[in-house]
Amino acid sequence: STEDATGGVEVKRGNMSDPEDDDDSSSDTDFEPSQLGTKEYWEDVYQKELETFTDIGDVGEIWFGEESMSRVLRWMDRAKIPAEAAILDIGTGNGAFLVELAKHGRRNLTGIDYSLASVELARNVLSGEDLSDVTVKEVDFLNCHGELKGFDVCIDKGTFDAISLNPDSSKEDKKLYVQALKDALKDKGFFAITSCNWTKEQLLDRFCDGFEFVEELPTPSFHFGGKKGNSVTALIFKRMY
Repeated sequence: STEDATGGVEVKRGNMSDPEDDDDSSSDTDFEPSQLGTKEYWEDVYQKELETFTDIGDVGEIWFGEESMSRVLRWMDRAKIPAEAAILDIGTGNGAFLVELAKHGRRNLTGIDYSLASVELARNVLSGEDLSDVTVKEVDFLNCHGELKGFDVCIDKGTFDAISLNPDSSKEDKKLYVQALKDALKDKGFFAITSCNWTKEQLLDRFCDGFEFVEELPTPSFHFGGKKGNSVTALIFKRMY
C-alpha cells in the first residue's frame, strides 16, 4: 500500500513490482471497498472544506500535490494544445486545477462534480480569483446521459481512483466511466489521468477499448526490496473511435 495525497488514506496498488512478473489476468483487480468511493463521503468532505474556505479562505487539499497539476500543464504545452481547447476537469473538487488552467491561459474550461458542496466550493474559489468565465456544474459523470460532449481534453486526478473504491458497484461504474469518457471526448481528443491506485499496465488494460496510449508522464519513483515503483501513475491517452 501507499499513502496518497488526499489526507493519508492508504490504498492498495501494484506499482512496486517487476514488469516481468505482471499478470494480465489480474490487471483489473478490485480494491477493498472504501467509503472514499461513496458520494456521501465526498459531500461531507467538501461541505467541511466549504465551511473552512468561508471562514478563513483556505481552499483545502490539492490531490497529489501541485506537481500533479504542473506535469499535465507541461504536457499541454509540449503537445501544443490550443488555448481555446475545450477542457473538462472530471471530479473538480475544490476547483484548484481549473484555477491553474485558467492562470496558464486556458480559456474554455468546465469542471464537474457530483457533490453539490464541491461545486459551491469550486465556484467560490474561482470567484475569489476573479475567474467568472469558468463553468462548474453539478454532474454525475457516470450518469450524465450524453450531457457532456465535444471536449478536446478530459482530465482526471483521482476521480477514477475513488470510483474504483465504490463498495456497491465498482465493476459496473468502471465500465460506465469508460463509456462516459468516450461520449465526452471529441474524436482524437486527449485524456490525462493521474492515479495512486492503478499501475500503468492496469490503466492500459482498462482504457484499451477506443483509446490509444500516447505517453507516460514522469512521476517520482522509489526503490524498496530491490524493486522499483511509483507512488503515482500519470498517463495520456487519445480517443480513437
